[in-house]
Amino acid sequence: MEALSRDLWVFIETGEDGRAKNVGLELLNPGRRLADAQGGALTAVVIGHQTEPAVKEAAAFGADKIIVVDGPEYKHYTTDAYTDAMYGLVKKYGPTTMMIGATNVGRDMGPRLSCRLKTGLTADCTAVDYDEATGNIAWTRPTFGGNLMATIMCPEHRPQIGTVRPGVFKKGARNEENKPEVIREEIHIPPERIRTRVVEILKELDSENVNLEGADVIVAGGWGVGGPEGFAPLKELADLLGGVVGASRAAVDAGWIGHVHQVGQTGKTVGPKLYIACGISGAIQHVAGMSGSGTIVAINKDPDAPIFGVADYSVVGDVKQVVPALIKEIRESRK
Repeated sequence: MEALSRDLWVFIETGEDGRAKNVGLELLNPGRRLADAQGGALTAVVIGHQTEPAVKEAAAFGADKIIVVDGPEYKHYTTDAYTDAMYGLVKKYGPTTMMIGATNVGRDMGPRLSCRLKTGLTADCTAVDYDEATGNIAWTRPTFGGNLMATIMCPEHRPQIGTVRPGVFKKGARNEENKPEVIREEIHIPPERIRTRVVEILKELDSENVNLEGADVIVAGGWGVGGPEGFAPLKELADLLGGVVGASRAAVDAGWIGHVHQVGQTGKTVGPKLYIACGISGAIQHVAGMSGSGTIVAINKDPDAPIFGVADYSVVGDVKQVVPALIKEIRESRK
């Protein structure tokens, strides 16, 4: 379809409480820059039930416009309801670009929507930019198992759509004085159009206690911790620093710790203020998920470990000796 405007849309995913998920608010930050480059408005699209908290948050984080679709049929995500609602909005307003979080919801809705609109979608992006020569968005994502980074453009179809990993971008500064235009659309999906329903919600064990994407401090363990018992001192260190425990894919695949802790291309993309990598070699798939951290400390007994290439501080030594010594020093300093 042809774009009817130069606007850039950011989908604001909501929870059951009507609040915005972090990823949508994060995407408003690069969205501001890209919308200005395109010469359009930064528009937040909020779909959910009792969404007023999300609307207020989208306003505070810089949206020029907010389009709201609210109804009980949107309390729980379903492919049919959300895709129908978003498709109707796109056909009416014709944005040139859409950014969607690469969450379970975004990874389901994005491809369905792009197929219906007969346009392209670049999935699981870790960077976005504006190509001045062509006027296209340049979407960057890992490819070939994370061994290469590909930059993809969609020059012939609109809207350009990309799903972007949570944690890749930081939220911008709040501005409670921002007063965007709020457009409320009455789009209600008949029950017979919705072919799935939520019967029960099962929370993954410990998942509510592992907020990797929102953590300021992450202490992550890899193959070098030696086994599941090797995560106990990492948990102690994380607790001392007010952080959470992360892990590499190798540790998760070995069954030493749950998948909710995994950082990397097949896990979570994070950007804490402090990331301590313990016994992690630094495969590109892992680095892609944590290289945006503020300060990176790497502990590894292999002096040639690739993780040292991205670390701000490097400790060549055995994790089993270094971490307990670090815990002791922190406790001593707090007496």
